[in-house]
Amino acid sequence: MENNSVCKLFGIKYPIIAGGMVWCSSWQLAAAVSNEGGLGLIGSASMNTDVLREHIQKCKKATQKPFGVNVAINIRAKAEDHIKIILEEKVPVVFTSAGSPKLFTKELHEHGVIVVHVVPSLKLALKCVEAGVDAIVAEGFEAGGHNGMEETATLPLIHHIRPNLPKEMPLIAAGGIASGRSIAAVFAIGADGVQIGTRFALTKESGAAQATKDRLVAAKEGETVLTMKVAGPTRLLQNSFGKKMRELSDSGVSKDELMAVYGKHNTRRGLHEGDVENGEIDIGQVVADCNDIPSVAELMVSLVAEFNETTTKMAALKM
Repeated sequence: MENNSVCKLFGIKYPIIAGGMVWCSSWQLAAAVSNEGGLGLIGSASMNTDVLREHIQKCKKATQKPFGVNVAINIRAKAEDHIKIILEEKVPVVFTSAGSPKLFTKELHEHGVIVVHVVPSLKLALKCVEAGVDAIVAEGFEAGGHNGMEETATLPLIHHIRPNLPKEMPLIAAGGIASGRSIAAVFAIGADGVQIGTRFALTKESGAAQATKDRLVAAKEGETVLTMKVAGPTRLLQNSFGKKMRELSDSGVSKDELMAVYGKHNTRRGLHEGDVENGEIDIGQVVADCNDIPSVAELMVSLVAEFNETTTKMAALKM
């Protein structure tokens, strides 16, 4: 896409980023997306430093194109360890989330790394501008997994943020995007690119267990719910685990009581091991429209073709 700020920033063909999802965003998925002209991200949240280094090294062997790592910075010690590995391995792009954009931006810039931060609100987007990040991801609450307290949907979020940012700041939309039509929709209101999670989680190259992919392909409208607001809003599939967390959250238990049940290994159980009833499955609302498991190459072709078809139709509209 000529003259697109996201493509120019990352050196990619299409302004499409595969979100750095826990257990799903392996080196295989990241490399496949980058090889098809997008930007693939490795999701580091579930990885120790040795595993992260292994994924980075394998990704570098699998693609000569730019790729990145997503780092959740809410646990600072772990984030610092991950940033150290990223710098040692000379990863060109880092997406940070779940914390202050000021925390690592300066250090990463000193090593020539492109820094992008994920936000759920205009307030935090403006903090990103102050911190000097290179681009901003504005993620609506349609997205799977952890969300902002504001519960703002993607379209109003982009509509609100874009006029308040410097014109040169690339703005990437996330949350509820899974088709060329939805990419066109967010571009129409000011996005320069998209970050897609759920749709890429349901590809052949995704690190999710096959049983999990099969369950999600069968998911219907309304099977995800945003819950756990006392501990941090999280969108979960409403399997046995998700229903239990929702009931506990609605009952008014304390954060500590909720987190004691939430545990530390349930995402592995649900996403990596394929326990589709008793494990945690973080997934977005748009899963109801993800009815197959294509390869990344097939998905990228579909996204681009549908985007071009949609924008051609829109160009002919008059009021």
